[in-house]
Amino acid sequence: MLRCAVLDDYQDAARSLADWSRVDVTVFRAHMSSEDEVAAALADFDVVVIMRERTPFTAALLARLPRLRLLITSGMRNASIDLAAASRCGVTVCGTASRSEPPVELTWALILGLCRHLVPENVAFRSGGPWQSTIGTDLAGATLGLLGLGKIGARVAVIARAFGMEVLAWSQNLTSERCEAAGAALAPSKEALLAGSDIVSVHLALSDRTRGLVDAAALAAMKRSALLVNTSRAAIVDTDALVSALTVGRLAGAGLDVFDLEPLPVDHPLRTLPTVLATPHLGYVTYGNYSRYFAEAVEDIDAFVDGAPIRVLG
Repeated sequence: MLRCAVLDDYQDAARSLADWSRVDVTVFRAHMSSEDEVAAALADFDVVVIMRERTPFTAALLARLPRLRLLITSGMRNASIDLAAASRCGVTVCGTASRSEPPVELTWALILGLCRHLVPENVAFRSGGPWQSTIGTDLAGATLGLLGLGKIGARVAVIARAFGMEVLAWSQNLTSERCEAAGAALAPSKEALLAGSDIVSVHLALSDRTRGLVDAAALAAMKRSALLVNTSRAAIVDTDALVSALTVGRLAGAGLDVFDLEPLPVDHPLRTLPTVLATPHLGYVTYGNYSRYFAEAVEDIDAFVDGAPIRVLG
């Protein structure tokens, strides 16, 4: 029987959401932050199931796991896996399906939480603080700028229109036809989108072209009253520049679900800035997604054992 490790199962959900009876499964709930720790813990496993990009599988780590035969990631894209190194090491890498609705929903949770100051008002309510201390920002009539209009961005745009918002969109290869289908207008440039939006939400895939796309100059182009929301990938936004802009009040606030280092260090300034509403990378964390991830991970294992791997990445 294959020995299978499930990593970073923070909620201890894997066992209850799939039938693991055909493998000897061990679940690791706590995140292992060092390569040495991961290599030691996984030395005796044939199969490893990872959740998104919580634990990177670099060439160096893969070389230290000679017993590993199958690596499974939730989703069909994982930038933290060195696929070429996996191939050299004889490791098959497979993925699973993933729903686009959960990150859309969390994007709007962050937008609404920021605009209506839900956290400070709730804290005051529970602690006997002032009865009303903030004034909300209207969505109706405001402009939402979307950096990226793929499956997730397009769904965000539809909801924005339902709120009565104007929607701008931009990415390097975006067309007017694609924008029209989603109820958005194509911004002539990134700078025009940033300058013309009351809320900017990031929905781009991370690549060499998008890494650092929202830098200090981009943040300076935004309105001082604007909000920035990022549920995509942390590296698309320059974290240092964002912290600086928020610290001096150059932006009104930020809603964040992704970070350069996860879990985020406890002393990181993003944890204490009062204009930041942040969640610990919950965009994909729903019962619907988790049920699919773990059930299809088991399907991947069964197919591999049968000699016909499915959903192979590479």
